[in-house]
Amino acid sequence: MNHRRSTDVGQEMYGWLKDLFPIARSITGPGVRESLAYLRRLIPDLVVHDVSSGTQVFDWTVPDEWTIRDAYIADEAGNRVVDFRKNNLHVVGYSEPVNAWMDLEDLEENLYSLPDQPDAIPYVTSYYARNWGFCLTHNQRKALSSGRYHVIIDSDLKPGILNYGELIIPGETREEVFLSTYICHPSMANNELSGPVVTAALARWLQEISSRRYTYRIIFIPETIGSIAYLSYNLAHLQKNVVAGFNITCVGDDRCFSFLPSRMGNTISDDVARHVLHHMDKSFRSYTWLDRGSDERQYCAPGVDLPIATIMRSKYGEYPEYHTSLDNLELVTPKGLEGGYTALRHSIETLEQNAIPRTKVLCEPQLGKRGLYPSISQKGSADHVKAMMDLISYADGSCSLLEIAIRINKPFWELIPLVNELVKNNVLETSFVAGEEL
Repeated sequence: MNHRRSTDVGQEMYGWLKDLFPIARSITGPGVRESLAYLRRLIPDLVVHDVSSGTQVFDWTVPDEWTIRDAYIADEAGNRVVDFRKNNLHVVGYSEPVNAWMDLEDLEENLYSLPDQPDAIPYVTSYYARNWGFCLTHNQRKALSSGRYHVIIDSDLKPGILNYGELIIPGETREEVFLSTYICHPSMANNELSGPVVTAALARWLQEISSRRYTYRIIFIPETIGSIAYLSYNLAHLQKNVVAGFNITCVGDDRCFSFLPSRMGNTISDDVARHVLHHMDKSFRSYTWLDRGSDERQYCAPGVDLPIATIMRSKYGEYPEYHTSLDNLELVTPKGLEGGYTALRHSIETLEQNAIPRTKVLCEPQLGKRGLYPSISQKGSADHVKAMMDLISYADGSCSLLEIAIRINKPFWELIPLVNELVKNNVLETSFVAGEEL
């Protein structure tokens, strides 16, 4: 499964992230459509779907569409002291229209700031209750003087549509790997945009592969309401065909990796994620289902029970910049994105190449006569031979290659060339793991 160097991909993804960063996204509206249009330029086969406001999706109703054009607070001299055009986090998401003069005392009831992070603008929404408000740094808030202020929110909140993007990449089987990411937050780099750009890079890489075992279903959705809507339309198909998958979010900073399991924690996606992260970052943080908070809530809900796990860098809700303006283009880096991409790429490669090896030689094979034993002893050669012999020792046809990699504590991707050599030299034979056995 060849691909471009991941370092090149890291720089490329960071460029996409910078382009997408200024767009004012929400769960519906022009910002979502603009973001999907950008992603379609990267992935021309991406199909954009519409779901009308008022549509019942399980226990939820698709809300009205929100359009925001401008928002500001101006003092009596006309100076904008809070300006949506300078940072789109300044307005509470889904704020209804406002055009009013009010005293600072009345305005304070609709202001949001973080006293413990005085230089950060918080991210606040009110999707399902009519409201309005402004977010500002606590230092800005303290600097507001008594007097009257002109409050303008130029927005629409009316029946429209919810949009999401879907890409199907066919494979040799109908069994599917499901990748989901969200496109509903405004200018936040790790919590929002790292997911879509890493997912887009994975999609482009998957499309370049000449032969894919699995079909890949990749979606770009508004968080929560988008996943619920998607499940309401596709649940039977997903339950029948999806054998593994990942919710992709918060994969762009340089901190340690994080893992959040499926509800029961016993799917192939969980095993793959734990294995990959164990060998990429020994200090990765492992969370439990009780720490959930993204779309895994929907995909692993009782009665849905899809095999979806989550690989992250800094987990949502656990890093200080989360849901603030500090989650910016400095927090996310090309190297961080490269790491997120690599972890997910390794996971997909593991799923694709997982097989059941079986030895064709009774007792220990003679490696030397097959040219598989190093003729010169040097640093690392003994480890190479040991890994090969350990692999063979478990190749009795009862264990998958992933299970063997876990048992012998070697990265799956390091065993693939060994398997290929052993198969080539008639020491091993392999058969693919059936989807229902994953």
